[in-house]
Parts: sequence; C-alpha cells; structure tokens
Amino acid sequence: MFFRQKPSTIPAASEALPGRDAPIPTAEKHFVNGAPLKGPYPEGSEVIYLGMGCFWGAERLFWQLDGVHVTAVGYQGGHTPNPTYEEACSGRTGHAEMVMVVFDPKQIALEKILSTFWEEHDPTQGMRQGNDVGTQYRSAIYTTSDDQAARVAKSRDMFEAELKARGLGPITTEIKPAGPFYFAEPYHQQYLAKNPAGYCGLRGTGVSCPIPTAAA
Repeated sequence: MFFRQKPSTIPAASEALPGRDAPIPTAEKHFVNGAPLKGPYPEGSEVIYLGMGCFWGAERLFWQLDGVHVTAVGYQGGHTPNPTYEEACSGRTGHAEMVMVVFDPKQIALEKILSTFWEEHDPTQGMRQGNDVGTQYRSAIYTTSDDQAARVAKSRDMFEAELKARGLGPITTEIKPAGPFYFAEPYHQQYLAKNPAGYCGLRGTGVSCPIPTAAA
C-alpha cells in the first residue's frame, strides 16, 4: 500500500512514537459474517495472530476458511500503544500489520491455518513483502499458548526444509508469544469484502507446505 523506503529495523521502545491511552475506533462487527470483532467468542475458541505483509489480502484468506469464527486486522509486535495506521506505516511504532484469527480447533486444525499462512506469502523476505517495504510488512506469527508455539515451530521447520529443497529460504518469520493487539481503523476491517478490486500484494513461493491439515 505504501511504495517508498521505510526503516529496515524495529525501533527501540525509547525511540518509538508515544501513541495514546485510549483505543482508536474500530468496527463492532465483521462485515462478512456479522460476528463481533472483540467478542465474546464461542467457548473453546482459540486465537492466533498472523502477519503476511499488507493485512488487507491476508485477512481475506482466513475469513474464507471453514471453522474460522471471526477475523480482524490490527497492529501488533511493537511498542506504541493504540497506534494509528499512519503511525504504524511510519516504521516508528515497531508494529507489524497483523490478522487476528479466532477459530474452532474442533472444526479446523491449526495446521490448516498455518499451511495457508506459509503457502500464500513469501516468508523469506525479512522486512518486506514484495513491493511493500518496511518493518510493518514483516512475516510474523504471534501465539497464544505453548501448544501453539510448538506446532508453529514444527510447521516452520517442515516448510523451511521444502523451501531449501527448492533453493529458497531461510525463513525470516518472527515467531513469539502474542502481546497487545490494537484493532485497526474501521475502513481496514474486511477491506477486500468492501472493495473487491482493492490492492492485494500477496505472492506465494509456489512451494506446498507438507504438514497434515485435518482437524482433530
């Protein structure tokens, strides 16, 4: 969405923009399925956060999956509390553009979500995704349990082996426990459902992820 040079390193907390105490306004409900973005979510739901570059196209991938209850886009992984889009895009908050995925693990395996993540973008590019350059476009997975972290790491290792066999890699995806998720402005939520011809810069590597994807 922005095609100019951005910082290539995440700022230190002392260098980050100050942000604000109050959350910025966001949508109340999912534009496609009507589910409340901030919950309550169905009992037994799990949450994982995924960054694949521009969050517009990334979010659409996941709301289309059976077993996903709701998705939302926002800013995460940096320092600035309650940032705006412009602040996140400045590279001075440390945040990545992220997709929150709330799913029913009895209907869709985490591995199905992860295989979609790995296959539908290029996780080897560092602080960019294609022409979208900057720390906010980095590949990232932020987990919400030890079990998720172990399964994410396993999927990364399996996919990296496939990439290496094709002369690609290594994977640069940032994987860590989830910190605060700041919901993005209303117009960003489910953007490509509202604007079907809108920008989507996702480009996969053409390599398939070998992990099993059946739900338990």
